[in-house]
Amino acid sequence: MSRFMDVHHGMTGITADQLKQAHQADLDIESEEGVHFEKAWADPKSGTVYCLSEAPSAEAVQRVHQRAGHPADEVHAVPLAV
Repeated sequence: MSRFMDVHHGMTGITADQLKQAHQADLDIESEEGVHFEKAWADPKSGTVYCLSEAPSAEAVQRVHQRAGHPADEVHAVPLAV
């Protein structure tokens, strides 16, 4: 499994509750695509949301987000960490 960071734009004003609901929507179906979403962060002012996951592919990450109703604008592999 590889790690991915995906980015969503245009979510200006997102609240903590909305972020939690969106993250839960991903968690509810993630196993169907072999994905595990670890954490999500948001900047309500810029409308940017970031999600960290482990998945077999970027496409699997995107499929979960699409099915949950919030497709990612970008999905990046993050093969190195310190």
